[in-house]
Amino acid sequence: MSYTWSFSALKQYLNCPKQYHQIKVLKNYVQKESEAMIYGTEVHKALENYVKDGTPLPTNYEKFKAVTDSLIAIKGTKYTEYEMALCHNRNPIAFDSEDRWVRGIVDLLIVDGDTAYIIDYKTGSNKYPDVKQLKLMALMTFAHFPEVQNVKAGLLFVVHNSFIPEEYIRSQIDKLWLSFTPDLARLSMSYEKNVWTPNPTPLCGWCPITDCEFYRERRVR
Repeated sequence: MSYTWSFSALKQYLNCPKQYHQIKVLKNYVQKESEAMIYGTEVHKALENYVKDGTPLPTNYEKFKAVTDSLIAIKGTKYTEYEMALCHNRNPIAFDSEDRWVRGIVDLLIVDGDTAYIIDYKTGSNKYPDVKQLKLMALMTFAHFPEVQNVKAGLLFVVHNSFIPEEYIRSQIDKLWLSFTPDLARLSMSYEKNVWTPNPTPLCGWCPITDCEFYRERRVR
């Protein structure tokens, strides 16, 4: 079964296969943006424009200037909101290619010879950081930039002025892919068997799937 995945799509599947199926596959519902999501999009755009062409940060985001300036000071070619994709054999491919297997967007990628820096901006809580997204971005960077041997990556929680660092080397590629194997196996099985079992959690209160058997249950709580 052919499908395209991304870190966010895989995470949505793991949170609830039924929600993933209804939104990503059948497209019966649209995930509405929350205020937090809108805020995150605005911050990402402001930081992108500031790094890319020096567009002044809006007044309410000037508090992020110092940490962003420290990123701008890193030596190397800077790519903002950089799109990457791989085909099923894990070779680089155009982001919109029909043969794409996985794709993702790096908030800020800096390439300096054999070293690359990957920064993922976060505007939410830093309580439960998930570095697997950095692993995937590193894998795609290794594929798209053959000269890169080392990746220094990090989740930058701009609101909390917190940074969660990670480092990867090219010789770890196979090991890094193994961290995704079990989850992708589950996703592939759902496609093959057409089985999308709902996973009721506290997040159901924000789910748009109104025909789910747990919809009424969460509304009466």
